[in-house]
Amino acid sequence: MKDDVFYMELAIANAKAMKGQTSPNPLVGAVIVQKGEIVGIGAHMKAGEPHAEIHALQMAGEKARGAHLYVTLEPCSHHGKTGPCTQAIIKSGVKRVVIATQDPNPLVAGKGIAVLKQSGIEVEVGICKQEADTLNLPFFHSIQSELPYVILKTAISLDGKIATAHHESKWITGTEARQEVQQLRQEADAVITGVETIIQDDAGLIVKDSIMTQPIRVILDSTLRIPLHAKCLNDHMAETIICTSNKHDQKKYHQLVQKGHQVFVTSGKNRTDLHDVLRMLKKRAVMSVLVEAGGSVSASFLEASLVNEAIIYMAPLLIGGKDAPTFFEGEGMKTLKEAIRPVDIDYCMVGKDLKMTMRIQ
Repeated sequence: MKDDVFYMELAIANAKAMKGQTSPNPLVGAVIVQKGEIVGIGAHMKAGEPHAEIHALQMAGEKARGAHLYVTLEPCSHHGKTGPCTQAIIKSGVKRVVIATQDPNPLVAGKGIAVLKQSGIEVEVGICKQEADTLNLPFFHSIQSELPYVILKTAISLDGKIATAHHESKWITGTEARQEVQQLRQEADAVITGVETIIQDDAGLIVKDSIMTQPIRVILDSTLRIPLHAKCLNDHMAETIICTSNKHDQKKYHQLVQKGHQVFVTSGKNRTDLHDVLRMLKKRAVMSVLVEAGGSVSASFLEASLVNEAIIYMAPLLIGGKDAPTFFEGEGMKTLKEAIRPVDIDYCMVGKDLKMTMRIQ
């Protein structure tokens, strides 16, 4: 059991190293062990490319015969862009397969385990299950929901402010926290913000110095106030979609479209309908979304129960001022009983800032 945990944790670490690369596929890692020696190791690197088990089997070669295979997610048994991993495992002569967690994808969902058992391979499921499930929260949610997994990120002062009353917000948090946010963007398929953030900060919303694919930029703009000279419309660094309501400025709509910009009109009468935006993104194979916005947009997502996870960086400073914006505005809750109560809260220090990561049910 102790050895099983060690090897599975190694497989999970391999999978985690590919964060931001595999969407819409899950993160998967695999390790092959022959008589206490690691003979094969692999991770799924990109959708359409070989799965983790295949990489590990290729590395192990003949040493896979009679070995133990550790994999973070149930091996597939169907033909997709690649062949079924179960058949490759059976052919390799692997004696035992240890699986962290079952795949919720209806195309797999227990079928891979059944195929392996029917071939005479010993199968054990559940080693490091919690860690493996956490690794693929966006994937699991995407399979089971019509909407992407939504992560709300914000940076606040000790008194909950995201800027001064004069709209100065650069920089509340330290360098280390800002570097982490770059990684959060890289791991997301899309980044959502409100038009006010574009107007105030001319935010580019890109991952700096990245050689990987940039996340889609989504701007919520119910009346189309976005300046035509905005950086996100002219830097050609990433795909940008402006989402609006039926109240949008018709002239501005035609100006944007004529310039080749994407404008998505939601069903919202006066406000951009967030459900429509998320459903549109899901149809475009977006599995996870990072919301980086002001208090009004953040409140809209929270009040609509669309946030799955929140990441809050709290900096050691006080801003004050009744007119200084907070990260959760909107109408607010009438009673404490209605208050949003996050679960699974994790705390850690990032530089001098306190980072809080929490699930929201």
